[in-house]
Order: sequence, then C-alpha cells, then structure tokens
Amino acid sequence: MFKLIYIITLFFLTTSSSYAYLGPGLGGGVIAATLGIIVALFAALFGLIWFPIKRILKKRKEKKQNKID
Repeated sequence: MFKLIYIITLFFLTTSSSYAYLGPGLGGGVIAATLGIIVALFAALFGLIWFPIKRILKKRKEKKQNKID
C-alpha cells in the first residue's frame, strides 16, 4: 500500500512538457461558457423571484377590482 501511494505521489509531482498549442478559440470558448453559466444563474434567480411577486401583485389588483365593483 505504501508503495502505491509513493508511486502516485511521485507521478503527480514530476513535470514534463506537453508541447500542446492552445489557440485563441479555446479562450473564447471558456469566456462564452463562463458567461453562459452566469446568465443562466441570474435567469433562474430572476424567475424564482419575479413570478411569485407577479402573482401577488395580480391578486392585489383583483382584490381592488372586486372592492370597486
């Protein structure tokens, strides 16, 4: 067991060059994905907050209409 942990630790601590090219498209994709996640979170929060408020306002308006009639 100790040997396995030693080998795994050694594997993660050694470095080597990858010779990979990360073009500008990758950066644009990361930015777009991040913005998409942020917009989706704000849209979900807006939906969770706005629609119950809208329902409450509609009920108040209907009560006022019924009082006037």
